[in-house]
Amino acid sequence: MGMQDKAKTGISGLDEILAGGLSRGNVFLLEGAPGAGKTTLAIQFLMTGAAEGETGLYITLSETAKELRDSATSHGWTLPKEIEVFELISPDNLLESDQQQSLLYSSDLELGEATKQIFAEVERTKPKRIVLDSLSEIRLLAQSSLRYRRQILAVKHHFARLGATVLLLDDLTAEADDKTVHSVAHGVIHLEELAPAYGAERRRLRIMKYRGQKYRGGFHDFTITTGGLNVFPRLVASEHRLKFERRRLSTDIAAFDALLGGGIDAGSSTLILGPAGTGKSLISIGFAMAAIKRGEKAALFAFDEELGLLFDRMKSLGFNLEAAQSSGALTIEQVDAAELSPGEFAHRVRNVVDTKGIKTVIIDSLNGYQAAMPEENSLVLHIHELLQYLNRQGATTFMTVAQHGLVGDMQSPVDVTYLADTVILLRYFEAMGRVRRAISVIKKRSGSHETTIREFTLNNQGLSVGEPLSAFQGVLRGVPTYSGQGDALQDAGP
Repeated sequence: MGMQDKAKTGISGLDEILAGGLSRGNVFLLEGAPGAGKTTLAIQFLMTGAAEGETGLYITLSETAKELRDSATSHGWTLPKEIEVFELISPDNLLESDQQQSLLYSSDLELGEATKQIFAEVERTKPKRIVLDSLSEIRLLAQSSLRYRRQILAVKHHFARLGATVLLLDDLTAEADDKTVHSVAHGVIHLEELAPAYGAERRRLRIMKYRGQKYRGGFHDFTITTGGLNVFPRLVASEHRLKFERRRLSTDIAAFDALLGGGIDAGSSTLILGPAGTGKSLISIGFAMAAIKRGEKAALFAFDEELGLLFDRMKSLGFNLEAAQSSGALTIEQVDAAELSPGEFAHRVRNVVDTKGIKTVIIDSLNGYQAAMPEENSLVLHIHELLQYLNRQGATTFMTVAQHGLVGDMQSPVDVTYLADTVILLRYFEAMGRVRRAISVIKKRSGSHETTIREFTLNNQGLSVGEPLSAFQGVLRGVPTYSGQGDALQDAGP
């Protein structure tokens, strides 16, 4: 079945998930609680058809035509002449006083009457795309599930004769467990809205069924902005692979390279762990600046820090981020964790990497990313797919994680050490009456690395890494014991 047999929804992410759109001439169910975005999606579906010269009919049993047009206006849309809005007034409003006296239940008549009106309007306009909003009204008119099912089947057969592509909206307010339409529909799209304890509401959708068609399963995040739905298809890393050369990337600091067994591999991921203030951002940005020096491009996604503050802090350490940004070598995106779903974040990272040919990506920090994602288990899965994807693009990724506590027993808020190819550990330790910083590499998947612990300092020259601290025991615990003759501690000066 080719793409031309699909009626596009006009929402690029959704069309991607649906493998091109909705197969023409079929009935689809779009369900979700009130406010999930059904009407917006339905109008977008009709507008997309109209843009391709296909007539559309919006049959509304719940909203008035005016409410519908206002809804379109809020997105900056004007419904074109190709789209008819047919407002079906519930027969209850037309009850005459004499009918109210009658003991005969008129529900038989009313349901038949409603359907007759719908069919007459469809015959008159002969639309290519139809939206029926909403099924809960028909369910109420039908009063019994058997009659409701018969009615839905009648609607389906009638529309099928016309070859129209139909979207039935269901706001799930009536019988929630009535799956009648699920079995009748060719495909089912389910929208849901989640309200996290803090931050903006999260929306996601799932294709629950699509006959005779492979589609992308699972939940996909989406947002509604002025201009309609934006859907971010779940990233499946295995679909993307680029050929690239696995080479060693230098940090530009000889002692640091030695610690890393020669540097970091291109297309690998590195995790930088440590308590607050040890220099995680600095080290990750150091990798980005080294990449820029080699003539490559880098991207920084900052979750935690206000950019002005970050620029000032890095300038005092010898890195001019603003200059790198204005030259186009460094792309910096400030991410507000409370407003962004993981799917949208992955989409933004992917977009930057794909469109700008970026080969170094920094996520600072995963704590901020985790705050955006209350369900911890899926956090690791999301990061895993994102890292796989980036690594397959030949992009080298650096992530920072702030640990709780400063010295001694350290806790990581999220354990992603097994996801990364290389893990760099930063520590404070106390020696000779000073608080000092130590760096070590505790894991590297490919090739060897030093098992030593080295001291490092941060100053306006940036990072400098000292000799291995061989005369100390217990540096990683934070309170080492000193054995042997003077070790090469870097003198931090007065």
